[in-house]
Amino acid sequence: MTKLVIYTDLDGCLLDHDSYSHAPADALLAELEAHAIPVIIASSKTRSEQIPLRNELGNQHPFIVENGAAVFIPVGYFKTRPSGTVDENGYWVKRFSLPRHHWLEIIADVSAEFSGEFTNFDNMDSRQIVSLTGLSEAAATLAASREFGEPVHWTGSDKGRQRFIRRLEQSGAHVLQGGRFLHVSGDCDKGSAMQWLHSQYRRQAAGKKPASFAIGDSQNDAAMLEAADYALIIRSASVAEPTLLRSERTLRSSKSGPGGWDQGVRKLLHSLHLLKGSTNG
Repeated sequence: MTKLVIYTDLDGCLLDHDSYSHAPADALLAELEAHAIPVIIASSKTRSEQIPLRNELGNQHPFIVENGAAVFIPVGYFKTRPSGTVDENGYWVKRFSLPRHHWLEIIADVSAEFSGEFTNFDNMDSRQIVSLTGLSEAAATLAASREFGEPVHWTGSDKGRQRFIRRLEQSGAHVLQGGRFLHVSGDCDKGSAMQWLHSQYRRQAAGKKPASFAIGDSQNDAAMLEAADYALIIRSASVAEPTLLRSERTLRSSKSGPGGWDQGVRKLLHSLHLLKGSTNG
């Protein structure tokens, strides 16, 4: 059983914020797989987006979608199916949020108060999503296939944005600020989803329980970074560094994107004597 499980954000971390390339981290990803250190994607991205990316990376581990709204575990990955999960298309699925249509109704209810100040994925076509994200049209279609929440592109004032968030929260929604969008969903986050999944690793471990290592670059990663045994904040020129209460066992990369991911992960693995070789800066 692994001694460490890595939980990572994608955009601006394992993937370059602009090009979406993961090339600088590819060699290390292969080393981690060879050393049986799982890399768990924990992203705002959808199931439809993450499955082809996991295939591209050769990653067959569980994954966390839509900012912690659900965890997908390949059937048979653990010896026993975790309680509270359902069988769905080859995955054991643990849900932490109500479905998307519930949050769309809440957004619609407050939309008249904020006319012209925002748009959301349900009201965009694929070309608009391409323009906002830099994704290909095919990838934008996958990004629009939300199951548990809704991304909102805010174009109004900061003051209006805060009032918009308060109105949604008064209606029972939970709003997270990501790198590009406000993410409207249930009372869930990457931290809670990570803790639930990590409890499954620890429960089914033989011998020493594995540690958790979270990687992120923005505020929607904060709960995950706070909850992990070790944390790595990736340097970003696009978003503000997440505000954390913790300071111990917390690393910061000097590089951005997958280069910073490679740098920071190697540094921790070297300090824990889990991987030989250079710390790569």
